[in-house]
Amino acid sequence: MQLKEKLELEFIDRKIMKLEHVIEAQQFNVPMIKELFDIAGEMEKIFLRGGTQDYHHKIMASLFYEPSTRTRLSFETAMCRLGGRIISTENAKEFSSVATGESLEDTIKVLNEYVDMIVLRSNTVGGARRAADISKIPIVNAGDGKGGQHPTQALLDLYTIHKEIKTINGLNIAISGDLELGRTARSLTYLLGKYDRVRIFFIAPEKIQMSDDILKYLDKRNVWYEKLKTIDDVLAEVDVVYQTRIEKSRIADLPDAEEIIQRQFITKEHLLRMKNNSIIMHPLPRLNEISQEVDSDHRAAYFRQAKNGIFVRMALLVSLFQ
Repeated sequence: MQLKEKLELEFIDRKIMKLEHVIEAQQFNVPMIKELFDIAGEMEKIFLRGGTQDYHHKIMASLFYEPSTRTRLSFETAMCRLGGRIISTENAKEFSSVATGESLEDTIKVLNEYVDMIVLRSNTVGGARRAADISKIPIVNAGDGKGGQHPTQALLDLYTIHKEIKTINGLNIAISGDLELGRTARSLTYLLGKYDRVRIFFIAPEKIQMSDDILKYLDKRNVWYEKLKTIDDVLAEVDVVYQTRIEKSRIADLPDAEEIIQRQFITKEHLLRMKNNSIIMHPLPRLNEISQEVDSDHRAAYFRQAKNGIFVRMALLVSLFQ
């Protein structure tokens, strides 16, 4: 190990937070988030040098009951860059013993004997909590059901805002899409609610607007928010546009369904009304939310956002292995 790399890892060891599992965004307070971001910054340096072999003795299982590209592969990339090894299934609902009726709990108990950590995407809300309740090794929630949580996505989203905007306090952000069941939007809102003077604009038709549990959380923390149907009214004042998908089946019964989809679509014309130092984010994959013509604009941050996921997930893995 090179001396510089050794010093960086020793810095991380001194600073490390204690995590048992990563289940929900609420478990992270602002000091923990700051420490995680410091570690992610060090992980970025290690990544750019090709990684480390410091965790060659660790094995991670990625157990995904729903298909995934970015989340699964960025976790596996993070583990490889740390020198660890991986066992993986990308659709455990069909290609594991679950297809014959095995319970999640039994699967987790067996994997406890095989690996050092489980990254779990459950197809039911609360699946990660169920797994953590019976697991002796760390469980990481990589998304649990529609309307559940995706805490590591929220952390990498916040890290992207931290890097691009330089501050989270005082942030103006528009969050658009299917907010009622959108686990990325829900989890990010939980984190944003921990900061000062944040203003959130929820952009969605009422049928799929942000659910009451999140709004009550914001009310309790005195976080300002407003519900709107179109992003056009706030483009000039927000620092971040956080765009998410709307599945057409969710609004098929609305008479203006096609118009709703069109209103969500970000084009080059929208850029003309945005601040020069604002950013557009998307947890991806995108369908009909952002024109590819926007990709070349410096404010299009979604591919940088995806890359940041590797650094944040490396930081989380290191923290959980301590």
